[in-house]
Amino acid sequence: MRKPLQPKNDRNATSIFDVAREAGVSTASVSRVLNAPNRTKQKTRTAVQEAIKKLGYIPNGAARALSSRNSRVIGAIIPTIDNSIFATGIQALQSYLHTKGYFLLLGSSNYEPELEYELCQNFLVQQVAGIIMMGNTHLPECVQMLKREHTPFVNTGTYDTDGSFCVGFDNSKAAALATKYLVDLGHREFGMIAGIAKDNDRAAQRIEGVRKELSKHGIEMPPRRILERRYEIDEGGAAFRHLMSHPEPPTAIICGNDVLGFGAILEANNSGIDIPRQVSVIGFDDLVLSKHLKPSLSTIQIPTEEMWCRAADTLLARLERLEAPRAIEIDVSLVVRESTGVPPSD
Repeated sequence: MRKPLQPKNDRNATSIFDVAREAGVSTASVSRVLNAPNRTKQKTRTAVQEAIKKLGYIPNGAARALSSRNSRVIGAIIPTIDNSIFATGIQALQSYLHTKGYFLLLGSSNYEPELEYELCQNFLVQQVAGIIMMGNTHLPECVQMLKREHTPFVNTGTYDTDGSFCVGFDNSKAAALATKYLVDLGHREFGMIAGIAKDNDRAAQRIEGVRKELSKHGIEMPPRRILERRYEIDEGGAAFRHLMSHPEPPTAIICGNDVLGFGAILEANNSGIDIPRQVSVIGFDDLVLSKHLKPSLSTIQIPTEEMWCRAADTLLARLERLEAPRAIEIDVSLVVRESTGVPPSD
């Protein structure tokens, strides 16, 4: 259940006096924490920061706007630091921003829109110039806050035509590409180890893409063969074991990302299941390890570094009030390796 959020519609609903009262300090102490945190005690900083978070306080709009225009800091929020696909993107983003004279402030939302909202609040307090976020599953309150505070933001990892600025790819179309490849090989019995679709538009779109492509070919994938799991190797292995334990197992398994695919391949190797002779497995992302596994993992290659750098270009163009396309689609590609082949003969 979503926790209640403080109303943010009235800019004057929360003042520096409210923050000072909540934190039990003076307004001067609040001002020092906001403007010169290194000159304040840790206890005071913690009290003020907790009060700011609780009350949803944003510094004076005019002053913040002036500071933001002079800011050389860009905020970025990713779902997790555990997945190397995000580490690759953030490394590319940081390096690119450095060449443009900007610095990166990073936050991880743990796939929780409420936490993403809090991170955006904190970024505004830190007076970032703009923000890059993953996907488009954001709380309406979060989007409204950024627009109200005139803080430009760009979504990445997704391609939408809903009017938001975005740089990414159509996850549904990318998943359909992997599916069609397996259908063309002759597969008719499919399973899917997907990411958890709740609060993750990319995972949901990949499930949708697989289903739609199979439907085009008159193939139905039973609900019991669609398993939503956390993006962890052990989760992928357990899901693979579950799918293959059925009396009528699939001959092809589509994984929501490479990490789940790694788990599937490792579990197959441990249990003596021959990939691809007994079952084909395909991933999504093309992580570095994909080509080093035995068998190597077929996958959908995402140009992660290009995507994050182009997202930065779009954001910087907005900051400089230059023309920028609202939606930029990045091309993905199929990478065929050893983990996929024709279905087993009866």
